[in-house]
Amino acid sequence: MLPPPSKVKLGLVIDLDTCVGCHACAVGCKEWNAGGIAGPLTDSDPYSASPSGVWLNRVHSFELQATSACGGGGASTATQPAQTLHFPRSCLHCETPACVTVCPTGASYKRGEDGIVLVDEDKCIGCGLCAWACPYGAREMSPVEGVMKKCTLCVDRIYNENLPEAEREPACVQVCPTRARHFGDLGDPESKVSRLVAERGGVALLPELGYQPVNRYLPPRPRRGVEAAEASPPVAAEVLDVDALPPMLKWLDRVLSR
Repeated sequence: MLPPPSKVKLGLVIDLDTCVGCHACAVGCKEWNAGGIAGPLTDSDPYSASPSGVWLNRVHSFELQATSACGGGGASTATQPAQTLHFPRSCLHCETPACVTVCPTGASYKRGEDGIVLVDEDKCIGCGLCAWACPYGAREMSPVEGVMKKCTLCVDRIYNENLPEAEREPACVQVCPTRARHFGDLGDPESKVSRLVAERGGVALLPELGYQPVNRYLPPRPRRGVEAAEASPPVAAEVLDVDALPPMLKWLDRVLSR
């Protein structure tokens, strides 16, 4: 059964505009959680031609085609250039997660105090029902341990008082080089992450399914169209006035111009 809705809704906000697909979040996640409450995250044949393993965070990349619109005289003009979109994927810690309600042993559960969805591996029998029920593909079966693994939101890190307060956030947030990942309480409309979602029009994945995912994605900002770039006035070439240079730079200019 699900606990009553909590006021605190800890989750991630991922900026698709600044994500560069470097996979630092996936590697940082694996490094921390391999030794945490979700560990071990076993790999199978990691150095073979077909490696596989358990990853709680994955990054997918998609090529978006250029969009166009009809201009004057029926001519087609590009309005949005082609671009690459990098899409990180992990558990969304839904308000009403199907993975919890289908679990026959109660191994998959949702915490009432902060909304984090976890797996009790001592109760998990590896039936895979939760993975089938999750529409986001956010669960990973470990063939070695025979139990289900998933993002824990680094629960053993965010509440760890032995760490400096600045480091009490998920590992994926800590290692992101472009600050594309943000962590906080999405149940508080005044929190930093909630304000960021409101300002940028953050969206939930597949809200029509009714699972109410907590995590939000910030859509890419519109790129300047090709026609706008062509309409931009050309930048005038800068002309170097040698006579106006200081004596040292005049000498350097003569040396480099030989």
